[in-house]
This record gives sequence, structure tokens and C-alpha cells, in this order.
Amino acid sequence: MSRQEIKKILHNIDFQADSSLQEPFSKGLPILINLVEKLSEENEQLKIEIQKLRDENNQLKGEQGKPKIRGKKGRGKGKNVSSEKDRKEREGKKEKKQEIKKKDTTIDRTEICKVDPSILPADAEYRGYEPVLVQEILITTDNVEYRKEIFYSPSENRTYVGELPAGIVGEFGPGIRSLVCTLKYVANMSQPKIRELLENCGINISQSTISRILTKDETGFNQEKIDIFLSALEHTPYHQIDDTTVRVNGQNHYSQIFCNPYYTAFFTVPRKDRLTILDLLLCGRERTYRFDQMAFCLMADFRVGKKVIDQLRSLTDNKELCETQMQLLLEKVFKKGKGKNTKTRVMEAAAIAAYHSQTDVPIVDILLADDAPQFKKIVEELALCWIHEGRHYNRLDPVVPCNVNALKDFKTRFWDFYGDLLIFKQNPSQETAAKLSIEFDELFSSKTIYDTLNDRIEKTRNKKKELLLVLKHPCLPLHNNDSELGARVEKRRQDVSLHTISKAGTTAKDSFLTIVQTAKKLGVNSFDYIRDRVSKNFSMPALSDLIIEKAKLQSG
Repeated sequence: MSRQEIKKILHNIDFQADSSLQEPFSKGLPILINLVEKLSEENEQLKIEIQKLRDENNQLKGEQGKPKIRGKKGRGKGKNVSSEKDRKEREGKKEKKQEIKKKDTTIDRTEICKVDPSILPADAEYRGYEPVLVQEILITTDNVEYRKEIFYSPSENRTYVGELPAGIVGEFGPGIRSLVCTLKYVANMSQPKIRELLENCGINISQSTISRILTKDETGFNQEKIDIFLSALEHTPYHQIDDTTVRVNGQNHYSQIFCNPYYTAFFTVPRKDRLTILDLLLCGRERTYRFDQMAFCLMADFRVGKKVIDQLRSLTDNKELCETQMQLLLEKVFKKGKGKNTKTRVMEAAAIAAYHSQTDVPIVDILLADDAPQFKKIVEELALCWIHEGRHYNRLDPVVPCNVNALKDFKTRFWDFYGDLLIFKQNPSQETAAKLSIEFDELFSSKTIYDTLNDRIEKTRNKKKELLLVLKHPCLPLHNNDSELGARVEKRRQDVSLHTISKAGTTAKDSFLTIVQTAKKLGVNSFDYIRDRVSKNFSMPALSDLIIEKAKLQSG
């Protein structure tokens, strides 16, 4: 019997858990209701496990398993657990951006459309013009043969040759090279399609040349990406982070996305643990390890044994170690092949302490993320996403009608409280913050007849500090959608280009995505900016400078 059939049967049974029953029945009914829920959940899990075993058995026999149909509704990965609909209902429908008005369009030339005089009557009077703006684009070649003068000096035994204009590298001018970068990272075109378009426009170019234009950093885009990230770290109040899987030369990697309203930065890395996040925050500086009071407190939080902590105290004496020294220390403390997880926790604690004590790069104070473990304990204050928290409740799928109603009622109260937080952000005050804190305690101390829902509510209550950090910092968003939009950019790129091949290609990809997405947030035309840099004009201000300028305006 399917879960939907069970739901239908139970829905037709007319009873309420709080109805007037005799004493023995009133106590036993909630237990029976939750027993039905647990048995139903276990039954679903067993079905999944049985299907998995069947698939494995069929594959061993050379047959195919059950096909995976994307978008199929139901439990597990196929079920839609998004909270976006609830969020949008509380935030209200945002007004659609008006289309660009014609008066904002640049007029390149004006033509007069005259009336044929032969058709005009004798009494026709001139009344001016009726303007009609027609947008057009011209795609034409501008192939130039540069004839470089050559002079030879016998006395100096030296040849003098005229130089090409700035911005010309090899056989292609800045216009083509800018267009190639824009088509790849703004229009998300593949390299073969870029070549096909250019050849149809009369440009003879090879795919290997296109690859060199995209990956060889001749204009300093990689450094611009570093400058963008450093400026954002130093001058903006908080940072959001998320990750998504990517492929590099056939191997699984991760794209870490840092962002806020001023910028978006992409970093492709082989892992997504705490040490990797710390390395990114260090902006290429060498990772060190510091054994101070902060490090030992973190080790206790990470459940490192007291014996290990005491041993490390005696061996380090508030020292800061490099990577080689750290590995030698771990060899002294741990036996070969033993305590792998504990060693990792020790390294993380010491690396976090060293990060907060260094002065080479700005230290991030506030991070907004989902509830993934690698983001915890790195910064002083971690804010959590309400949308991610709402998904946990959408994953619940009760079958007993009274539990369905209990879940529905609680979700309504959950999103009503979210709406109250939105109102607070518009007009923050200490009095309102104190009131909302009390309301949070009341809401997430609720008890229902549905045990699984009660467990979920308790887990949310334990995240009060992280979920209500917005009461202390009203500028913080309530969700992490900005970084998820960055992850979507990476995924859309993968739809066209499955993976990068070389290290240079991966670095270039991160740099261009960072520049394009940051330019979009700052209101800068990406093509104009890329062309300005490729042509070596540098007439447009750097994006890193615009971040500083915009951050000062917002704070002022």
C-alpha cells in the first residue's frame, strides 16, 4: 500500500486527538498516532532500500535498475521542499523592473523621413516630426594591416621597429578579445559556438586561440578578482557563503561563493572543509597554527579529549607554527594512523585561532550561511538562513490528519514570525527586538501531538542565537539566496561547459565570473569594463574601488 493510499484512508477516519474520550483512550491515542507515523516512515525507508537492492541485483545480472525520473513528486529527493513560496508571500510581490525607456537609449544618428511632396494637398501645413526610435546593431570587420617601420643603425648595430597600438596582442585587437570574454562569461557560450559566430562575421580564428584569450591573463583580471575580494572583506559589514559541486578535468571539486550586495566572488577548491574556508579567507597567505586560549576553547567545543589538550598545552606554550612544524607536532601527540578526526579538529582549532590573531588580511566578523558544519566556529558571529530552516518543516510528510493539521498550523506561525522580522528590519528598535526574542521562545517552545514536529521545533529553538542575529545587526538578510544565485550562475555555466581542464582555465573562470557578477551588482556594463581593461585604457574605475565607494555611501 502506498503512502498516498494510507493518507486517504486515515483522512476518511473522522477523529480528533483532543476529542473527549475515556481516560485510558485519551492517554493512549497520541501514542498510537505517532506509532502510525513512525511505522509509515520506516515502511517508506524500507521500500527505498528494497528498490536499491533490486537495482543492484539487476545490474549484477547485466540488466538496468529502475530509471530515475527527475521532478517526480513524492518523498525524498523528488519532493519539493523549497520555502520560496512561503517567503515571497510574507515579503510581498516586488514590483517588476520597468523596461528601459526609449529616452534612455543612446541615439547614434538621426534621419528625416520626408513626405513625398507630390501627394500633399495645396493646404498641407508643416507640423514638425513624429519621433520613432529604432534600435539596430552593425556587425562588421575592421581588419587593419599595420605596417611597422624598421630602421637600422650600423653604428649601434641595432634595429628600431615601430610599436603596435596599446591593447593589441598577437593578431587580434581588443574588440575581438573583449567580445570573446563577454560571449563566454556573460552570454555563457561554448568555445566552439564563439568560433562559429566569429567566423560567420568574417573573423578567421582558431579554437585554440579563443582558449588562449580566455585563459592567458594578459590584462590582470586574476589580480582584479583578488582586489575585489580584499576590498569587500575590508569595507563591507557581512559576507554570505555557499558552495556547489563543479568538475575540474574530470574530478569533483567545489565552487565556494562569497558575496553580499556589493560583490560576488568564486573560488574553485578540491574540498569544502573548515581549513579550505580559512585558506580562502586568508587570500593566498600561508596558513599557520596558533595554540592560545582561543584554540584550546575551540578544541573543547570540537570534543577533543582533555588528555590531548593538556599534552598540546605542554608542547606548544602559546606558539604559532607553520605547516611543517604542525605536522611534526601531530606526529608526537598521535600514534601513526590513529586519531585522524581528532587531528583534523586540532588543526582547525589552531588555524582559526591563528586567523583571528593575524593582521595581514581583514578578519570577517559576520558570516551568513546555511547550517553546514564547515561554516561554524570560523567567525565571531554566524547567521543562519531562515529559508533553509523552513525546508526542514517542508520535508515532514505526516499521514495522520491531526498531524497534517498540526504541521500546517505551525508553518503558518513560522512564516508569520518571519514576516515580523521583515517589519523589524525596516524600522529596528531595541524594544521590538526584545519582543521578538520573547515571541521566538514562545513559538519554538510549542508542543503538538506530532512528535517528529516537536523534535524539529526543538532543533530550531537551539539555533536561536544564529537565527536572530538580525536583531543585533538589522542589515543582515534573513536568507542566503544571494549566494545561491551565485551557485546557480556556476551551474548554468556547467550546462554549456561541463568542466575546466587546466589550472589556468579554472583560475580564469573564477576571475571572470567574479568580475561579471560584481559588475552587475555595481551597475557597471560588463562588456565595457572588459574592453576597457583589454584595450589597456583603464579609463573606468576599478570594481574594487567602486565597492569601497559604495560601502562608504551606505554606511555614511
